[in-house]
Amino acid sequence: QVQLVESGGGLVQPGGSLRLSCVASGFTFSQYTMSWYRQAPGKEREWVASITATPSQNYYADSMKGRFTISRDNAKNTVYLHMNSLQADDSAVYYCSAAPLGRRYWGQGTQVTVSS
Repeated sequence: QVQLVESGGGLVQPGGSLRLSCVASGFTFSQYTMSWYRQAPGKEREWVASITATPSQNYYADSMKGRFTISRDNAKNTVYLHMNSLQADDSAVYYCSAAPLGRRYWGQGTQVTVSS
């Protein structure tokens, strides 16, 4: 079965950086676009970034451009989200997502809290 397992969240000070990871299994990872979403308390889940299958192309929500970088390692079935210049409004649960086999799958999420 498809599984997506995120890690790397935590508490970081404003202006700091984090790298999130998502390990995928249960499908041919290299053939599918991988995405990151986030959801803050009281807000709807929003799309953050996507990376297509090889040859990879990256896409970002406007508010993340220049601060976040999505990448993938097909040998490790892993997608990453490098986040720089984090601010308080980046605090959210971050979810990895993919849509193989005709439906969208989600990981359990990893909490990112930006606070001094």
